[in-house]
Amino acid sequence: MCVNGNRVERSDFWVDLGRDRVTLDGRAVREGKRYYLLLYKPTGFLTTYKDPAGRPTVYDLLKDFDHWIFPVGRLDLDTSGLLLMTNDAQFGERLTNPAFKVPKTYQLKCSTILSEAQLDRLRSGVTLDDGPTRQAVVTRLRDSEKYSHVELTITEGRNRQVRRMIEAVGGKVLKLVRTSIGEIRIGNLKIGKHRPLTPEELSGLMRRGGRGKRPKTA
Repeated sequence: MCVNGNRVERSDFWVDLGRDRVTLDGRAVREGKRYYLLLYKPTGFLTTYKDPAGRPTVYDLLKDFDHWIFPVGRLDLDTSGLLLMTNDAQFGERLTNPAFKVPKTYQLKCSTILSEAQLDRLRSGVTLDDGPTRQAVVTRLRDSEKYSHVELTITEGRNRQVRRMIEAVGGKVLKLVRTSIGEIRIGNLKIGKHRPLTPEELSGLMRRGGRGKRPKTA
């Protein structure tokens, strides 16, 4: 694929079909039908198209889907949960842009019992090596004999942010699952499976991303 005459091989490269000239095998690519999927990503899968080491990627879970789509943001290899996939570059850019403050909620298992003081630090924002985080919504779900189970909602999307936030208050994440983006939740979707977003879900995300017009769905 070429964008404005330059060859592009990255699956997450953003294009604007209203401004950019996109060609494939020398032929112009025109805007077609837009697709919006919710994928329940398991651990052990990379959020990329291909891995030089041959490890499985999220595209291995989409072999029954015949259209090109890309991930909206990323989930680490050892993180599971909700991952949005689309071919709408503007939609994806707005959802990942911190300026739009789209909330992303995670449930995690911590290696220790976190005190209320530690949770309050997370709520107020902690300082990481790339700067202070925004305030977070933090709920203690339960404590077992050795571990705290916590729900945490952030409006940013830095690399491994939740894990680094927990480390900043003296803990370590043992298990991490993203359970929602905006009002969209995994619900009863089985791990490793995918489904299209409903018109209502898509409209809610469009409002959060600053787009009022509802596009055509799959």
